[in-house]
Amino acid sequence: MIWLQLLYVYLKIGILGFGGGYAMLSLIQADVVDRYQWISLQEFTDIVAISQMTPGPIGINSATYIGYTAIHNAGYSPAMSILGSCLTTFAVCLPSFLLVLLISYFFAKFKNNKYVEAAFLGLRPATVGLIAAAALLLMNHENFIDYKSFLIFGVAFILTWKFKVHPILMILLAGLAGIVIYW
Repeated sequence: MIWLQLLYVYLKIGILGFGGGYAMLSLIQADVVDRYQWISLQEFTDIVAISQMTPGPIGINSATYIGYTAIHNAGYSPAMSILGSCLTTFAVCLPSFLLVLLISYFFAKFKNNKYVEAAFLGLRPATVGLIAAAALLLMNHENFIDYKSFLIFGVAFILTWKFKVHPILMILLAGLAGIVIYW
């Protein structure tokens, strides 16, 4: 039963996950953590952190990790857990692949159409709103335990936004700050 549920959930996320991986996070959390409870909020937070640090899109990385973890938590073997990660990765990618094929055909044909241009003007702010909602979802008691967490967040935000520190360097610095502050 979990196999069909995972397939359904990740096909749905793949279809409705407009705005990229960060915009998908709220959809993923709603089903994976809240509705089906395949993983805990702490596991979800850890998976999001790992998905951000590993190469590739966060939506696909998190689907892979969650597929593995959900099947593993359901009591299946590691080999079956790997199949679970393959299933969720395939399911989240399939709708986008098909949609991009379809859109690329029509976009090339109608890219100068005033209705298409107007639709994109409406999609841009909605995408920013979805990413902001994902950021707010991650601002929970699992991530912001005390004032030290807010300090790391604030410094990381300022260094990234104002001083344009490279994201990989920021990840390394935040990890080092965590070791120094919490150890």
